[in-house]
Amino acid sequence: MDETKLYHYQPKTKQQSVEWRHSGSPHPNKFRVQKSAEKFLASIFWDKDGILLINYLPKGQCINTDYYSSLLMQLKDILKEKRRGKITKVVLFLHDNAPAHLALATQKKLAYLGFQCLDHPPYSPDLTPSDYHLLPGLKKND
Repeated sequence: MDETKLYHYQPKTKQQSVEWRHSGSPHPNKFRVQKSAEKFLASIFWDKDGILLINYLPKGQCINTDYYSSLLMQLKDILKEKRRGKITKVVLFLHDNAPAHLALATQKKLAYLGFQCLDHPPYSPDLTPSDYHLLPGLKKND
């Protein structure tokens, strides 16, 4: 699980902006793409088979234990649906050391759902795969 801030724009790649034109025709005008001032926070839950859940935090709301617990309930339902038959005993769960993640109410919810939390040492690139592997293009410009 990880959270990341995303901008409200999606630039075209060089391959997407390629177009055929005659050698004498003028070049098309392109607008300069700028990042908007507004960002939004996305909570992303994933496993080795891909992304399970992406949730966008509503504007003006912060991540607290109630909000995070509701995300965990959604995740449990999605795991039952998408990974049917793959979960045998417990789900190993890795998230960072944010206050909402470490709160007692969150820990109780994780235990209730059958998730076993792995310890997350700070500044460990091998244990933060989402920062280095899942969303590198989105995170490099933050």
